[in-house]
Amino acid sequence: MIRVLVVDDEALIRTGFQHILDAAGDIEVVAAVSGRQALAETARLHPDVVLLDIRMPDVDGLTVLERLRALPAPPVVAMLTTFDTDEYVAAALRMGAAGFLLKDTDPEHLAVQVRTLAADGVVLSPKVTSTVVDGYLAGRTRSSAAVERLSAREREILVLLAEGLSNGDIAARLYLGVGTVKDHVSAILTKLKVNGRVQAALVAERAGLLRGDR
Repeated sequence: MIRVLVVDDEALIRTGFQHILDAAGDIEVVAAVSGRQALAETARLHPDVVLLDIRMPDVDGLTVLERLRALPAPPVVAMLTTFDTDEYVAAALRMGAAGFLLKDTDPEHLAVQVRTLAADGVVLSPKVTSTVVDGYLAGRTRSSAAVERLSAREREILVLLAEGLSNGDIAARLYLGVGTVKDHVSAILTKLKVNGRVQAALVAERAGLLRGDR
């Protein structure tokens, strides 16, 4: 069972997400709270995934993210936003968010995205704009150029990683061992000079790997 904490200032959003996710069968929303309650409830309930509103009137979502990431065993955190051009998204990704999704995400896709997050996959809204990608990758042209130094296998794995597949999914797709995939992912992150899977996925987007011109 995947344990999820929903953090949003709007009760209607919290309730809607809870109903959708609880109906999935393998997902349990352990709490749906406002921003001020997020840290205490995370420490108390130890959720696997936190869906965190990026803009809240009672407390800044980025502040909550920073505090969650500082916990001894931080949960996976994905940001919720109303706008695909939200200027805070790039900052959240730099701070270690595992991705972001729009609040109007299709209910049929929401559970799939939570499962991806729980499996250490990457979740970026299909509506992610070049503005968000460029904002995150400003000053990272060297990382983008480093894609050219990846081996053919590493590029193949980078594309699947950027599409949201977990290590286990990638291993199954390519008929490799999970340990082998982990080693490749580690090498990819080192060569791209990034700190995590989301950052690597955005480098892949900037380099054009997700548009088929690889």
